[in-house]
Amino acid sequence: MRENRRCCTSAAVRAGPENPASTEPSHAVEIDELSPSAKAPTAVGLYLAGVQFLFAVGWIVYVIYLPALAEQAGLPKSAVPWLLLMDQLIFVATDLAVGVWSDRAAGVLGRIGWWVLGVTLLSTVAFLVLPWVAPRGSPGLFVAITVLWAATSAALRAPPLTLLGRHVAKPAVPWLVSLVLLGTGIASAIGPYLGLTLKGLDPRLPFALAGLSLAAITAGMVWAERALSQRRAADQAARVETAAPSAASRTGRDGVAPIPGFLLAALLAAAAAQVHSNLVAAPLYLRHAPASMLPVLMPVFWVGFNLALMPASLAVKRFGALPVMTGGALVAAACSAGAWNATSLEALLPLQGLSGAAWGVSLMSGFSAAVFFGHVGREGFMGGALNSALAAAALSRIAVVTFVAPAPVVATQWGWVPALLFALSAALLCAIWSRSRSV
Repeated sequence: MRENRRCCTSAAVRAGPENPASTEPSHAVEIDELSPSAKAPTAVGLYLAGVQFLFAVGWIVYVIYLPALAEQAGLPKSAVPWLLLMDQLIFVATDLAVGVWSDRAAGVLGRIGWWVLGVTLLSTVAFLVLPWVAPRGSPGLFVAITVLWAATSAALRAPPLTLLGRHVAKPAVPWLVSLVLLGTGIASAIGPYLGLTLKGLDPRLPFALAGLSLAAITAGMVWAERALSQRRAADQAARVETAAPSAASRTGRDGVAPIPGFLLAALLAAAAAQVHSNLVAAPLYLRHAPASMLPVLMPVFWVGFNLALMPASLAVKRFGALPVMTGGALVAAACSAGAWNATSLEALLPLQGLSGAAWGVSLMSGFSAAVFFGHVGREGFMGGALNSALAAAALSRIAVVTFVAPAPVVATQWGWVPALLFALSAALLCAIWSRSRSV
């Protein structure tokens, strides 16, 4: 079902007690052609993309240097996977908690922005001191500061979705979500180059650059919250409000909420993307190319991811979030299976790019669906729950490598798993979509 409908008469703009002929709750009806005041606040979206980019770069820097820092702190090499597991477990818990909190804080203008700024400054301090504490050889202190950094960094994930869901007209949400994800996608694409560039450098310099840059840009969060709030006021004045979904879109036509199934589908797709991009991709390339080419080949997945985000936002606006997410998961399954069976580098490269593009489509539409499901008042909960699912997928990938089999074994023997997980996600999403046609 199309998400946007043209408003034909003034009586159809708002349903409520003043319109007894209406059978729908008091919700604003979405329109196709937005007034200038209702256009997506692209500047805020680009700003949030910058925040997510710097956050992701900080995480990459942390992962690159973690083995050496842990060794300096007196921890054995075997402790590094446990630290990464601990980080992801903290993300699972704190993303959801922060999302719930941001829903409660959203009622006070400026509260989210100032709170995010304060917690991010604390997170930055913890991040900056990691390479200074490690040489002291105190494992307990190093782990404690790592926990503090991981827990406080959750302030940068769920709250932006709360702001978008509360203050942006529904037709503009997919475009802004695509911009936010673009920051993460670009950081992931340059990850292999960062690994080469930072090799041999004193960790204190990249930690300082990444941490201070993130702290500086986060100062604009207060501006972003106020800008979005002002845009919402302008939209309401123009009778283009953030439209609450109908009861059918919240609960499905049979009255059963599809949210648990939606989150499970997102977890399956995220686990598939984790295994495909982090475990299987390099061995696939090494079948057809030397190891020296990996820094050039590995970003192909993320280049496809980034290129697909903007077109995907238009598809979500036209067709709805759940059908686009379903289609993305199906294409990802086909491309992942094709990449596993590719017989040449020329065949593998486009399949890897298309796999990344399909994952970008699925993830972007998934976050859009989360905002729609959470509107109005649970945007933070849904965004936090989706981020928790992504962290749980990373946790599962690290756990498999740590407890079941090393990465080379997983890559060579389980290369078919991503395609299966993507297909299962698509099947579950298709079932959910049939019960929630409005999202």
